[in-house]
Amino acid sequence: MSLRTELQAEYARYRTRRWFFKECGVGLASIAAMDLAAKAAPAAANPLAIKKPNYPAKAKRVIYLFMGGAPSHLELFDNKPELSKWDGKLPPADLLKGYRSAFINPNSKLLGPKFKFARHGQSGAELSELLPHTAQIADDLTIVRSMKTDAFNHAPAQILMSTGSQIFGRPSFGAWTLYGLGTENRDVPGYVVMQSGQKGPSGGMSNFGCGFLPTVYQGVPFRSSGEPVLFLNNPQGVDDATQRDTLDVLKQLNEERLNVVGDPEIASRINSFELAYRMQQTAPELMDISKEPQHILDMYGAKPGEASFANNCLLARRLIESGVRFVQLFHEAWDHHGGLTGGLKTQCGLTDKPCAALVRDLKQRGLLEDTIVIWGGEFGRTPMVQGGSDGRDHHPNAFTMWFAGGGMKPGMTLGESDEFGFNVTQDAVHVHDLHATLLHLLGFDHTKLAVRFQGLDMRLTNVHGELVTKMLA
Repeated sequence: MSLRTELQAEYARYRTRRWFFKECGVGLASIAAMDLAAKAAPAAANPLAIKKPNYPAKAKRVIYLFMGGAPSHLELFDNKPELSKWDGKLPPADLLKGYRSAFINPNSKLLGPKFKFARHGQSGAELSELLPHTAQIADDLTIVRSMKTDAFNHAPAQILMSTGSQIFGRPSFGAWTLYGLGTENRDVPGYVVMQSGQKGPSGGMSNFGCGFLPTVYQGVPFRSSGEPVLFLNNPQGVDDATQRDTLDVLKQLNEERLNVVGDPEIASRINSFELAYRMQQTAPELMDISKEPQHILDMYGAKPGEASFANNCLLARRLIESGVRFVQLFHEAWDHHGGLTGGLKTQCGLTDKPCAALVRDLKQRGLLEDTIVIWGGEFGRTPMVQGGSDGRDHHPNAFTMWFAGGGMKPGMTLGESDEFGFNVTQDAVHVHDLHATLLHLLGFDHTKLAVRFQGLDMRLTNVHGELVTKMLA
């Protein structure tokens, strides 16, 4: 027998059915078991179902008033009489040791505060004359004048404030909240984003993205006028019956594929199609503020049919009242390298009244107790002048944010900065510490709310963050 004939005979022996089942039986059994398990799995479990936190929470929902561009703490919250005395003089040399600025020469002349301050409420909170409405709710606020961050340019600083990292691709605070708690209303997104001001946030959609979490947890942009969401309505010629039939077929196909591969993005796709269908009925009514009483519209300064920050604040209340978990309002308009005096007057005129109205409205409806309201930008502004005689550069070393409700200690001002508002001198609160504290109020240990990704347990606070107990009621 030739070598070729022997090889052909050996090959034929290994192709027999008896040999295949004898040698490959274990592999076939594994394949069959996996197939049966996939068929037995529930189709597209709801990823937004309500979940329990680590422990009983003080807060159930969040409204984040993000003042993009960075408001000047020196004109609004952190009164520095000594800075007025140094107006036009060079800063002390030891103040600038190791300091990096964004645009100006750090050794620029100091600029005194442009506006007067006064104390308000039983708490005696010191606030600028530009914030007369915020002054009326001073006893409801937790004002933190000792915030610190690591970034001094807008996009990385905004992304750090939103996601706990300056690097793109990390889940936002809103996405983590939705991932941890789910949402109470299946007919609207659990995380809604609205924008006003001169442009969108410098950090872009990364500010409300989901990173490595399934896309069902990312923020959904809404509009305060016109269609609540772009392309929400059916195109001409597509009726409700046709649309429902189409969605049913898509859902069936997606569920079959989900059962085979188990990809969570398929579950997100199913949820998105179904949510969009339900939103066609619920969103237009929910976003129609014309049905609000006139005294409520007047309290916010809201005008139906117009796009404005005031309208967005009123819509934020309506959204969380309907069961939305996280609402984030971006007002990108505070980057005053020049025109500081006029710019602050304009922006405070647009935002002071509706911010105060939101807190008062939540309180009178019994919603403030378990809703955290956050106000603040990505960093502060320098005590040194920029733009001639009426501007300030970016400043990460000290800035101010305020909070209301949701377990925060009301009527309190925490922290101090030095006589120039340059460095924090007492009760420093880093962005990571803030995130740890906010998650605590929502019922989470920030070290345990984590997702395994690329071999690491990833979390909002990275490997940082300390609970700021002084902020808590």
